[in-house]
Amino acid sequence: MIAVVDYGMGNLRSVEKGLARAGAPVEVTSDGDRVLAADGVVLPGVGAFGACMENLRERGLVDPVREVVLRGTPFLGICLGLQLLFDESEEFGPVGGLGLLRGRVRRLGGPELDGLKVPHMGWNQLRIRKPAVELDGIDEGAATYYVHSFYVDPDDDEIVAATTEYGIEFTAAIAYENVFGCQFHPEKSQAVGLKILENFARRVASRS
Repeated sequence: MIAVVDYGMGNLRSVEKGLARAGAPVEVTSDGDRVLAADGVVLPGVGAFGACMENLRERGLVDPVREVVLRGTPFLGICLGLQLLFDESEEFGPVGGLGLLRGRVRRLGGPELDGLKVPHMGWNQLRIRKPAVELDGIDEGAATYYVHSFYVDPDDDEIVAATTEYGIEFTAAIAYENVFGCQFHPEKSQAVGLKILENFARRVASRS
């Protein structure tokens, strides 16, 4: 079973439907014990970084999320769910994150954007930087869908699996051990996104 973590914020039903379409048994849950028992875990996210961290704490989900990552459970972080894995965010901050990956969440901005609108909303192309199970069958230049004003800036460039460009080149996906995270929304990225969810479901099934 894949647990989609419900902490009161996030595109939960779309993620659930996307995984179900990929053939995975899936459950949306705010129960820490169910998260700990899952064969795979998805942390989605929409909203403000600090509010999401507070909701995770209030629901007793910080420790379960940390534990499943540290013990090697396949883990997928989507958009803000990726950002929360890092040390801290500049959004209304600095605000501390889960601290599972070293790095900082930074705001899109500066002269490099040259009049481009923030938030970054819409389709953009992937530049594949390194192999990852979730990117199997995904072509260089494949388009995925974004809605965000912040991006992750990892300390370790080796975990960056894909980038995209919106005024600046930023991290679109990371892959590190059992963790895959994407700044884009696979549940909104049509065939490409469904393939990524299928690949994640396949990783989960191979370990369960």
